[in-house]
Amino acid sequence: MKNDIKEHMEVIGADGVHIGTVDKVEGKKIKLTKADSGEGTHKGHHHFIDLGLVAEVEGQKVRLSANADVAVTMEEEKA
Repeated sequence: MKNDIKEHMEVIGADGVHIGTVDKVEGKKIKLTKADSGEGTHKGHHHFIDLGLVAEVEGQKVRLSANADVAVTMEEEKA
């Protein structure tokens, strides 16, 4: 499934809510684009989502096994 995830795909939660846009896959994580990685103190930083949260890749969307509000709390910023 990792090889099915491509740049510019939309990442959505299990509830269909937009989380971000794929920049690329790094190791076992999806790196989201800076421009689409949250607001406020999170804005302007890359965020990462563990590939273990990916439920499926459908067309141009990466659907996670967790709802958007839960998945966002699991994002990790790279220092």
